Amino acid sequence: MATLTRFLSADRNIRLQLMIIIAVAMVFSFTLGIRFFSVGNFQSISSQLPILGMLALGMGITMLTGGINLSIIASSNACALLMAAIIVSHSGQPLFLILALLAGLLLAVLIGALNGVLIAWIGVSPILATLGTMTLISGLNILLSNGNVISGFPNVIQFLGNGNLLGIPVALVLFLLVMIALWILLEHTTLGRSLYLIGSNEQATRFSGVNTHRVQIIVYILSALLGWGAALLMMGKFNSAKAGYGDSYLLVTILASVLGGINPDGGFGRVLGLILALVVLQMLESGLNLLGVSSYLTMALWGGVLILFIALQNRRA
Repeated sequence: MATLTRFLSADRNIRLQLMIIIAVAMVFSFTLGIRFFSVGNFQSISSQLPILGMLALGMGITMLTGGINLSIIASSNACALLMAAIIVSHSGQPLFLILALLAGLLLAVLIGALNGVLIAWIGVSPILATLGTMTLISGLNILLSNGNVISGFPNVIQFLGNGNLLGIPVALVLFLLVMIALWILLEHTTLGRSLYLIGSNEQATRFSGVNTHRVQIIVYILSALLGWGAALLMMGKFNSAKAGYGDSYLLVTILASVLGGINPDGGFGRVLGLILALVVLQMLESGLNLLGVSSYLTMALWGGVLILFIALQNRRA
């Protein structure tokens, strides 16, 4: 208990996120009553959180280095389409299911390495490099799939997105395990410390003996691998893959990272803050949806909040 108290007192952003969660819950409890606290509403939130969480973590770790990964949605869909094509073409054959997973994993590594090389070795700015790969991959996704949906996956894939363990969604369990693993990597490994140092001052970090190019490439590979994880969860949840899935998630991943305390210039931020921010956004979206607010208006509100938050952050700086 004392450790938890010290942790909360040391991190102002975590305290702020918890206060916002309580405030949002209280507001919706007055406006929606039991509808907001229903089992169905919490199941809806917990079913969306893992996919968005995987993508947000992938975005967040690149922002910690002062970068960004605009291609994470496109690369996730590319992995899903590749895996789906292999699975459907050899339905009922476990060997090809394993091959499909490995092929998706390899594609994620290649995309992440491409982004990392463009940024670390060639010197392209992260926003331009990942914008370029996003456009390239999105075009190839539509071209190679003809914009069609690929569906009909085995039960084991569907179990990842829709199954339950002791009443807890499997997707949520997997996401929590990934979150803990990433927290350990960032907080308790040399790679994690190097990642923060690059975000604070890349040149000084390089002069201190850290191979900054290698670390940046690893970061973008990890980001793409988290996108691969999100692809698996989307395939399981929707029992299909399509080039356009998750297009609206890009803004939410950036917004969750910034609201979660990750400095867009790099060097500062924690996994827990990002997750709490994502919980806040999911609670708001769910509550507004129950109130009958248009999803387009909700998206516009997210954009306005992002602009306001960055403006206030820069003003304080």
